[in-house]
Amino acid sequence: AEGLNLCTSGSATSCEECLLIHPKCAWCSKEEFGSTKSITSRCDFLQNLIANGCAGAIENPSSSISVLKNIPLSSKGSGQTHLDVTQITPQKVALNLRPGDQTSFRVQVRQVEDYPVDLYYLMDLSLSMNDDLDNIRNLGTKLAEEMRKLTSNFRLGFGSFVDKNISPFSYTAPRYQNNPCIGYKLFPSCVPSFGFRHLLSLTDKVDRFNEEVQKQKVSRNRDAPEGGFDAILQAAVCKEKIGWRKEASHLLVFTTDDVPHIALDGKLGGLVQPHDGQCHLNEANEYSASSQLDYPSLALLGEKLAENNIHLIFAVTKSHYVLYKNFTALIPGTTVEILHKDSKNIIELIVKAYNSIRSKVELTVWDSPEDISLTFTATCQDGLSYPGLRKCGDLKIGDTVSFEVAVEARSCPAEDTSHTFTIKPAGFRDTLEVAVTYSCLCGCTDRAAPASGKCSGNGTYTCGLCECDPGYLGARCECEEGASGDMHHAMCREAEGKPLCSGRGECSCNQCLCYESEFGNIYGPFCECDDFSCARYKGVLCSGHGECHCGECKCHAGYIGDNCNCSTEMDRCVSSDGQMCSGRGACICGKCQCTEPGAFGETCEKCPTCPGVCSTKRDCIECKLFNSGRLADNQTCQKHCKDEIITTVDVLETDDPNAILCAYPVNNCVMKFTYLELPSGKSNLTVLKEPACSSAPSAVTIVLAVIGSVVLIGIILLALWKLLVTIHDRREFDRFQSERSRARYEMASNPLYRKPISTHNVEFTFNKLNKSYNGTVD
Repeated sequence: AEGLNLCTSGSATSCEECLLIHPKCAWCSKEEFGSTKSITSRCDFLQNLIANGCAGAIENPSSSISVLKNIPLSSKGSGQTHLDVTQITPQKVALNLRPGDQTSFRVQVRQVEDYPVDLYYLMDLSLSMNDDLDNIRNLGTKLAEEMRKLTSNFRLGFGSFVDKNISPFSYTAPRYQNNPCIGYKLFPSCVPSFGFRHLLSLTDKVDRFNEEVQKQKVSRNRDAPEGGFDAILQAAVCKEKIGWRKEASHLLVFTTDDVPHIALDGKLGGLVQPHDGQCHLNEANEYSASSQLDYPSLALLGEKLAENNIHLIFAVTKSHYVLYKNFTALIPGTTVEILHKDSKNIIELIVKAYNSIRSKVELTVWDSPEDISLTFTATCQDGLSYPGLRKCGDLKIGDTVSFEVAVEARSCPAEDTSHTFTIKPAGFRDTLEVAVTYSCLCGCTDRAAPASGKCSGNGTYTCGLCECDPGYLGARCECEEGASGDMHHAMCREAEGKPLCSGRGECSCNQCLCYESEFGNIYGPFCECDDFSCARYKGVLCSGHGECHCGECKCHAGYIGDNCNCSTEMDRCVSSDGQMCSGRGACICGKCQCTEPGAFGETCEKCPTCPGVCSTKRDCIECKLFNSGRLADNQTCQKHCKDEIITTVDVLETDDPNAILCAYPVNNCVMKFTYLELPSGKSNLTVLKEPACSSAPSAVTIVLAVIGSVVLIGIILLALWKLLVTIHDRREFDRFQSERSRARYEMASNPLYRKPISTHNVEFTFNKLNKSYNGTVD
């Protein structure tokens, strides 16, 4: 083997210690083994021991499995003897485990067709359920008709409850003893309060169910919560009186319109004794310990329902759906459906819940020993393997699924110890019993020889080594304690120049006696190893998921890494849609590492910038608000959309820069919504109450619009033409005025006109009367 040899570094001093180091380690029990010049470890890998000449004397047990009972799966339920119906195979296996050596076996499960069904109807008869009581008067007949479409063997039972008939839960004053509704104007008459009353054992005569229902009258209690959990527990554990069949599927339908009382509520009425989980029905089939025991806890309910293979169906009103949905996470095998206020949808609800129950298979483990590690790998209908998962969904009746179960023992218990645990599909009668024994002893141990001459008469020879008696040391017990000297120090150094026994022990008779340490165990032929110098995680050695061997963590099954802090389980990485990390990341150490830009969340389910997110949010809006779309199934809707907070508005605000606007067509209209990822990990969806629609214009409107448009365009063109003409005329007039001002003639004269008279000037000079004249003569 290359690198660190786990077997030799463990410094095992016996065959049993060697087997515990690693499942690949083997022990050589041959007397003469190895070289006289060096120490050859008897604990080594198998191939090394063979190479060193130990063939034929090797102790190397391995884990094994034996199938003790393996009846084939049945195909139908009611067509054969019911006790012979088999829904899980094999039915019994035996494991012989060597610590650290993992072995596995395959389990197959099938929901057979036409499987018998026992349904017990448990009804709240408090005053607020009066209208519901009227609507189920003929429930038995109608329910039987629907259920017989799913199974030919159907039985129906009936019980009712109100609350503990003590104060402060009920009216206990003398005037209310016979009629707690006295003085209540809306409903002046009702029967006294009671805890639980078993009215009809499971029967195939559904007319008797109708008769019992018609006899019932409502009662009145003081506070809002009801005592339904008392009734559930009694219906589960009183198997003989209720009439549960071993060979049938058990359904318990719990109908109510209010919240339940839970454990410790009884202290308000002075009830301090916890519920004992036993049946307390008296001869009148009434719960007799109602005034002595507290209400049962959720853990006790889950335990008793699982023990009796009962599927609990919460049928509750919408206002209390979330509370009971949270209960289903704490009580395995439980479903919840929304009940109309008048219970008109009860038949549809039961059929839907039954189909949901039959569409999934989940393995549970009972009484698993603490020192055994179990790992499941599911192979569902798609043929793919899902490591770390122990459940399959979306199944049809008759489908077969398989699970690979890997088993590993972490350590060896006390000698001759054996364990038995059970693997059981939730709600099934069928089980797989697993018997476990441990292979922790070597065969050569049985041949041990006390006071053997091979050990100088001072020890027991076993598996090739001497186990010295007290006071003796050495490979052959040839030295007494206290002997010292340089001759005995040669074999106490790991290498020349190294300190004796690595400075953590004393050398005696060529053997190191390691010191004790408050931190742990120091061991090894040279005291070179310990079980406390390994990597830690958050201060815990090997993260608490491994063992420290000579400076290196040996991780338990399901963990890897230098400090064993990396889980290989993948359950937490599977998103609600069944994909690994929502298809946007990788599962590393049991946690999703998101690789898609913008993706975040525990399973990378949040990604505002990823393509297709709007369509995912649309599915949640359609199923939650309108009960439509591909997630219309209520349970599927709640599973996929549990983190969506939906608010409807009349006007959609889009001014938030962090909100993403989405839209999708709906019947020639557009539905718009915005979504915002909250710091809590939930999404806030704001949706328009009604899709935005635009009505088609009429033909008259279109014609008038066209005519108006043509007229308007004509007016605009005329105005433009008039404007251009006016501008041109003004320019011409201005030019005319300019030329006129520059003319050299008067406006009254004509430059072409000439006078008809000619005038000539003659210059002359004459004297008249001694006067001289100078002028012209005409």
